[in-house]
Amino acid sequence: MAFINLNLKRKKTWVDYLVKLRWILIIFVLMPLSFTFYFTTYLGDIWSESKSVKRRQREHDENVVKVMKRLKQRDPSKDGLVCTARKPWTSVGMRNLDYKRARRFEVDVSEFRNILEIDRERMVARVEPLVSMGQITRVTVPMNLALAVVPELDDLTIGGLINGYGIEGSSHIYGLFSDTVVAYEIALANGILVRATKDNEYSDLYHAIPWSQGTLGLLLAAEIKLIPIKEYMRVTYKPVRGNLKELAQAYIDSFAPRDGEQDKSSNVPDFVEGMIYSPTEAVHMTGMYASKEDAKKKGNVINSVGWWFKPWFYQHAENALKKGEFIEYIPTREYYHRHTRCLYWEMKLIMPFADQWWFRWTLGWLMPPKISFLKLTQGEAMRKYYDEMLVIQDMLVPLYKVGDALEFQHREMEVYPIWLCPHRLFKHPVKTMVYPEPGFEREHRQGDTEYAQMYTDLGIYYAPGPVLRGEVFDGVGSVQKMEKWLINNHGYQTQYAVSELNETDFWRMFDASLYNRCRKKYKAGGTFMSVYYKSKKGRKTEKEIEEEEQRQHEHDYAEFRKHIN
Repeated sequence: MAFINLNLKRKKTWVDYLVKLRWILIIFVLMPLSFTFYFTTYLGDIWSESKSVKRRQREHDENVVKVMKRLKQRDPSKDGLVCTARKPWTSVGMRNLDYKRARRFEVDVSEFRNILEIDRERMVARVEPLVSMGQITRVTVPMNLALAVVPELDDLTIGGLINGYGIEGSSHIYGLFSDTVVAYEIALANGILVRATKDNEYSDLYHAIPWSQGTLGLLLAAEIKLIPIKEYMRVTYKPVRGNLKELAQAYIDSFAPRDGEQDKSSNVPDFVEGMIYSPTEAVHMTGMYASKEDAKKKGNVINSVGWWFKPWFYQHAENALKKGEFIEYIPTREYYHRHTRCLYWEMKLIMPFADQWWFRWTLGWLMPPKISFLKLTQGEAMRKYYDEMLVIQDMLVPLYKVGDALEFQHREMEVYPIWLCPHRLFKHPVKTMVYPEPGFEREHRQGDTEYAQMYTDLGIYYAPGPVLRGEVFDGVGSVQKMEKWLINNHGYQTQYAVSELNETDFWRMFDASLYNRCRKKYKAGGTFMSVYYKSKKGRKTEKEIEEEEQRQHEHDYAEFRKHIN
């Protein structure tokens, strides 16, 4: 019976036609608005960069004082929970920030969008939370410097990547974005500013901030690790054919030496990613930094993928399936942002003709429309449609289970292409919200070291096969199955995505021990919403939030009584 249901044809509604014609609004309204917004933002960034370091620091200090003053004005007996004044639609993630519909006490952090200092001596960048990836690479790359992890999309911000999740092709060396942070500057619930590092008195807060979604305090600045880079990326495109397990093993072999020497730089590329185009075909890419002199040697191919008229990167990489393995040199900054123009491949669904040569040459310079503008113009019906008809999820799984995860995805969702990106999950002195499998260091699996287990992000961003064929598809049910699979396989779901987890399963997936200790120690409970309720799908009422906080207080009291008895 289940097999028959999968092949039932789905009846179209008026929303289907609205989605199909959405390109009209995008081309004539959203793309011009996006270009204007980006250009205005660019001018603001240039103005900020022209200021001296001392002036930027002085303005930062003045804005910090405003935030502290605002926090101290809050009356807990009558004011709502603290959140930023940022509008819900401005976030890049797919999850709508419905928690802001409840009564809240807003704190304006919109001025925190400056690069405060590039410290060559310490090799750190001190930045404010609204600095974007496009902004930081525009400053650092000409200096032959970069953040150790540079997530691909231009609009992604420092604050979102720290409090939530950030990954890039270099994460198999450096870990997730939050692993590259040297220090956080956090405004606590009581209006006190603290600097948290891995070895100072706030080390517990330092380890608790990642994945906490801003529910322990307000991030006002961060110091992030810089690395030296070169002008080009030497990219090797290798086609692979076989079943899903074979595609997965070829991906693992592309960057994880079978002899276990994961830390030998000669055996490990600087960048890694894989793209699974079908159940039998994939292209795995590795990149190594290269100098301008090496890139321009006779016979080498230089490909400036950042030009608006160029083919979308995932389609360009797919050519390896036809012509075989090839190598080219891409300017480093253009390589960092290679997926920005087409939002990986999601723009193909929204504007099916936007990848055609005639569109790229005529209007490609306006791409992409700003993600927040796309969200703003969705409406509730279209938003629900996308929740049910699309899968926009990331599955973080142990590297040795990538083949199993690919088979699960094909069985339950059948989404292609799939993005593969490896990352280290470090073993910390305390148990953080996401943590490696217990005992991983004794298994000596491919890609693992004594201090970190290798994981992989499966980026699933497209319409499932049944939807493309016009068949019935249970979007909510498929996500619920994915979440259960992740819990059973020590995997994680990224919090920017729409989640179906209930509170019990949320804390089965993530570890609550350090997070809850910090909630109590730094008085975040009763001031900031808990991370589950902030991540929860659907509208959060004030009553629901108050009941949740009351349950937390009762739990804390019960633990206290148990301890003294």
